[in-house]
Amino acid sequence: MSNPYLIIGIVGGAVLGLGIFLVVREALPATPALGPALHRLHPPAALRTTRPSRRLEWLSGLSRWTRPPMKELALLAKTPEQYTLSLILSALIGLAIPAFLSLAARTAGLSLPFVIPTAAGLGLAALFALVAHADVLAKAKAARREFTQAVCTYLDLVALQLSAAHGPVQSLERAAEVCDGWVFERLRESLRMAQMQMQSPWDELRTLAEKIGVPELGDVGAIVQASGTEGAQVHETLRVRADSLRDQIRTDNLARAEAITSRLDVPGALLVFVLVGFVMYPFLARI
Repeated sequence: MSNPYLIIGIVGGAVLGLGIFLVVREALPATPALGPALHRLHPPAALRTTRPSRRLEWLSGLSRWTRPPMKELALLAKTPEQYTLSLILSALIGLAIPAFLSLAARTAGLSLPFVIPTAAGLGLAALFALVAHADVLAKAKAARREFTQAVCTYLDLVALQLSAAHGPVQSLERAAEVCDGWVFERLRESLRMAQMQMQSPWDELRTLAEKIGVPELGDVGAIVQASGTEGAQVHETLRVRADSLRDQIRTDNLARAEAITSRLDVPGALLVFVLVGFVMYPFLARI
């Protein structure tokens, strides 16, 4: 009769080895292919989505079942296949941990039922997958907050360019060249795509805003597009929109700070009860 712990150890080692192999394979730099690069520069107008890497195309069918958060992934510049791969790797790590612990306990002379490591492995696999999903949502939330703050600066810069008698298209492009950072890099890339495809930059900005879930960026394109009819009044509108957006960000930051402060009241109250217990213990012990 085969030893179940030996089977668990072999399967766990194989799963862990597969996970390490996939991580190393994705970490190694690969030679970029010219065809996909040109396709990314000139995607079809009806389909403006991020294409997966050729090495991850086998995950395309599986990614449909995981229902990835598309706007969050677009904001983080990740594909659904990369998201699915992170869930699978996290689940495999959680599945392999109980197997190794069971094998170590078996080596130490402790005997555990087969059901315990199996149930623990399935539970940890689901937990690790949920943690990976929550990590993507948390990073996307922080990135969206940073993107919104950068849009305030972009509004002011575009207003300055318009007040300096530059055209709408030139104002959008020159304002995006002023600052560094990943947000302005995304803006420059979007404006570059609009220039190469002979499209309006404000339409490209609105498309990017809908894709990543930052509606404030779409306001920039909508306001600048109206410059042909409103003329010099547009830079004032941009400044007013930037001020209102700053007020909104300030309100959100205050609400988040108050929520964090309210959560700190619970450990503070528990600490008071602990101190009261230390003070009252000598008196209660003498009774």
